[in-house]
Amino acid sequence: MSSDAPHRQPDEGNTEQVPEWRPPGSPKPVTAKASAHAVKIDDVNKKIYARSVKGVFANWRIALVFLTQIIYYGLPWLQWNERQAVLFDLGTRKFYMFGIVMWPQDIIYLTVLLILSAFSLFLFTAMAGRLFCGYACPQTVYTEIFMWVERKVEGDRMARIRLDEAPWSAKKLRLKATKHFLWIVIALWTGFTFIGYFAPIRELGAQILDFTLGPWQWFWLLFYGFATWGNAGFLREAICKYMCPYARFQSVMVDDDTFVVSYDHVRGEPRGKRSKKVDHKEAGLGDCVDCTLCVQVCPTGIDIREGLQYMCIGCGACVDACDDVMEKLDYPKGLIRYTSGRAITERLSQDQVRRHMFRPRILVYIAILSLITVAAIYSLMARNDLHMDVIRDRGVMGREVPGGHIENIYRLQMMNKSEQPMRIELGAEGFPGITISTVSGGSAEIVVPAATNELIPVHVQVPVEAGLKEGMHDIVITARKPGSAESGEELISEKTRFYVPR
Repeated sequence: MSSDAPHRQPDEGNTEQVPEWRPPGSPKPVTAKASAHAVKIDDVNKKIYARSVKGVFANWRIALVFLTQIIYYGLPWLQWNERQAVLFDLGTRKFYMFGIVMWPQDIIYLTVLLILSAFSLFLFTAMAGRLFCGYACPQTVYTEIFMWVERKVEGDRMARIRLDEAPWSAKKLRLKATKHFLWIVIALWTGFTFIGYFAPIRELGAQILDFTLGPWQWFWLLFYGFATWGNAGFLREAICKYMCPYARFQSVMVDDDTFVVSYDHVRGEPRGKRSKKVDHKEAGLGDCVDCTLCVQVCPTGIDIREGLQYMCIGCGACVDACDDVMEKLDYPKGLIRYTSGRAITERLSQDQVRRHMFRPRILVYIAILSLITVAAIYSLMARNDLHMDVIRDRGVMGREVPGGHIENIYRLQMMNKSEQPMRIELGAEGFPGITISTVSGGSAEIVVPAATNELIPVHVQVPVEAGLKEGMHDIVITARKPGSAESGEELISEKTRFYVPR
């Protein structure tokens, strides 16, 4: 039979059709018989091969990767006053952040931090959608790092597709082993750095080599490393699409004025292939050439031309890819761009879009954030470095001692939040002739070491001649700098009760 003979047409009674050709790695076509459940399962199991892209927003992502990782990996190694600058020491229940020492009693600042984070989330999402997800989210950052390693080892998109579809060989085994070895090294270093925020990191290396880490330190090192390897190496976009709660509730915070990655359907439709020599407008076509590069570079595998979807992380990869195509075709850039839905439908300029961003809801968020931030900063600056709790000794309610005095015993819980030792002069007020002294030394002066919590027994005496009635009486125990009693300057004071026996 001649080689140029036409294909034999299928018999009239034969309903079997020749399957359409598909590029490697592309999803199977959905038939009418396919159930919605099967389509969802196929979508979950489909591996996304994101294509590399260059451009303005790609450069921003690279810059944010470097910035966030310099901070994360470098911060535990910084020294401050001969100690680790940032250390959350759970064993001693002290949190060091440069010159600030936090104690469990300072949990209010953690509450303020969580409130600030929540309102910042509301503000940034209302203004620019999932901008944090696209540039600074740890899942995105480590996925970018792992994908960079993958591209360097296995090649770009088509090379990775061919490698995955090829049968196992020595070359494939070598490439896969090299990739996973580098991934595991990065993941373990990430886990090592993580526990370095909770234990002195300069001692961890020797402890790992000597196998003297505690069981919980080993657990968190391996768990965090395994989570990094699994999330950034395998789950990737599945975290953003199916596991991240932020993706689900962002829709209630995004409106028609939110600045998000958008496809200009007014300008781009109808899309279609065309020759560069033909005036596409005269041919009735929009600016979109249907090259699908915007889909190929998307880390979550969505088609932005179908509108804003909750899976979009706002990374701008599709913007860079589309701008590159527009530039080659001598079309105006911005077919896909950061803008609002109102800008596309009402054909607003970018300046008009930015003016619409500062709507009442945004101004309220900014006002609340500013108020809480200023209050938190003022509270930190005005924070007293000395904290005192007065605890009565219930074993000795009150007694008369030689010398004509009535005595009560107290325990002072003195907390020095600073990194300098504090010399304190104790005092008592409430009755004429009242005195206070330490049980051990008999002096009213004490020294509280830096960043410590001291329990100091003291006794308070009142002369019998004061004529106090039996029962409970209010007194005040004060702490001052030595020699400042005449000026009245107090560091701290606490009310307590003085018992007079029968």
